[in-house]
Amino acid sequence: MALLTLTNAHLAFGHVPLLDGASFALEPGERVALIGRNGAGKSSLLKILAGLDKPDDGLLQLQQGLRRFYVAQEPVFAPGATVFEAVSEGVAEAKALRERFERHEPGEDLDALQTRIEQLGGWTWEQRVEQTLQHLSLDASAQVAALSGGMKKRVALAQALAAAPDVLLLDEPTNHLDLDAIEWLQELLNAWKGALVLISHDRAFIDAVATRIVELDRGQLRGYPGNFTAFEAAKARELEAEALANARADKLLAQEEVWIRKGVEARRTRSVSRVNRLHDLRAQRAQRRESLGQVRLELDAGVPTGKIVAELRHVGMGFGERELIKDFSATILRGDKVGLIGPNGVGKTTLLKLILGELEPASGVVRRGSNLQVAYFDQMRGGLNLDATLADTISPGSEWVEIGGQRKHVMSYLGDFLFAPARANSPVRTLSGGERNRLLLARLFALPANVLVLDEPTNDLDIDTLELLEELLQSYPGTVFLVSHDRRFLDNVVTSTIAWEGDVSPGRWREYEGGYEDWKLQKARSLAAMEAAAPRPAVPAPAPAPAAAAPSVARAPRKLGYKEQRELDALPGRIDALEAEQKSLTEQLADPNLYVREPQRATQMHERVAQIEEELMEALERWETLGSR
Repeated sequence: MALLTLTNAHLAFGHVPLLDGASFALEPGERVALIGRNGAGKSSLLKILAGLDKPDDGLLQLQQGLRRFYVAQEPVFAPGATVFEAVSEGVAEAKALRERFERHEPGEDLDALQTRIEQLGGWTWEQRVEQTLQHLSLDASAQVAALSGGMKKRVALAQALAAAPDVLLLDEPTNHLDLDAIEWLQELLNAWKGALVLISHDRAFIDAVATRIVELDRGQLRGYPGNFTAFEAAKARELEAEALANARADKLLAQEEVWIRKGVEARRTRSVSRVNRLHDLRAQRAQRRESLGQVRLELDAGVPTGKIVAELRHVGMGFGERELIKDFSATILRGDKVGLIGPNGVGKTTLLKLILGELEPASGVVRRGSNLQVAYFDQMRGGLNLDATLADTISPGSEWVEIGGQRKHVMSYLGDFLFAPARANSPVRTLSGGERNRLLLARLFALPANVLVLDEPTNDLDIDTLELLEELLQSYPGTVFLVSHDRRFLDNVVTSTIAWEGDVSPGRWREYEGGYEDWKLQKARSLAAMEAAAPRPAVPAPAPAPAAAAPSVARAPRKLGYKEQRELDALPGRIDALEAEQKSLTEQLADPNLYVREPQRATQMHERVAQIEEELMEALERWETLGSR
């Protein structure tokens, strides 16, 4: 039985319908990812499910006693609250009832009060809060106001977990979290026993967490079983079929319009049924939901830089006693797309400033290329004047924008970023978070630049715009420095990665080829090699002879035996077979009908894909070990 059901919901702001007869049901244990365009109404829908807002029309039904907890995109806490006090708000009802029980008034129904307290676990709410704080590594006495955005989001999640709701509703939970925190959150939500509805544009995060995708598109909700990869495959097939059906309908309509406009001869012979069919075709054409516009992105690459953008040799930098960068060397060439990876506060911005000449190193040398024209994207949107209009933000004092030597009217240019002409003179403060990010991109791309510095450009952007931005950056001839916690975006854009490894050695940064997944794989191999090369503590042997010890120190690498050689010869075939099986299973899992037709088999296939991944890693490591001997 569904935990909650929304039926025939309608919601509109002005003339724009956000929900148009939408229906939704949430089953126990489901993890639903709600996706859709910016401004489509996802947050409004989540607030309706949370009971914070009501639809204009429609019915929301809940199981009796259902407990829901909503975590907003930007959580708000009471001024001056400590972490313990903030997290305790998650058990506010249990706290209030226990206080009421302890100071009960004569004639009050204590049995009913006690029953409700026991249902909420109110007798031990302090222990529950303390256990949650310990589980999420939070300092109970810290002031919430002094915490970073990522830590505030962690406090909000702790508040939700302490409440132990049946349904958890999360709006953009990965915003302000670094890569380690996002992976931590994935593990946390995968272990969550209750039902979950989340809004996110992080495709890798959705892939790891969701069991069902629900798309909000022009007021309608469409569900797709499986993760985001399965959704992409199903959506591609759906759009292809829809385009084909539309093309056939348009062709038939055109033929009928030609027929009815023929002269008197045709009118004499036309049948009533054929005329009625023409009226039906016209009505269908008028009612067809046309696809929303696509963002059209163009970049002015400016004057080309020299071949070398920056060359760093043994660079070091620190502030006070804290060493942020130690002995770092790298060469950045024109056209490189460089990703910077590391937790918040480890020095990514400092390293960028060193590369681009805004800071000089405390040690080492930085040689910079010629003709550098740098444009910045600020994740905090600090460069936006909230009282300025959209048109003035893009082109102050002028109605024209120049892109790659071509003039474009500012209204047309804003239209490329899905801003209607009627909104061109609206103040920036009226825009949503995703719309402000789109406006920042519009202003950034209007600048002639051969070096782009993008600090978290993906926050609040919808998936369609993310994919278009990926394509634009891939084809951009200039150099890109990208700071992002969106793993899929990094994998699709960057050609090399500069990663913080201060956990291995203070101030250490290292350059890797490829994106996020390449870095993870190479780092794991590097750590394994370091552990293998590290001297192991000597194990005392029973009175070894001094002469016998010498040969063991200088022993030559042991050659492969007959069995090991046969194993080495067979490994490439085994790796190929595993990869072929993995590909076959992935293709089958992309079929959404499989989850409806054979859900148990789909689960087994998912488990086998994970098992193959482990077997592949073991086979590759074994191949590398035997091959090196």
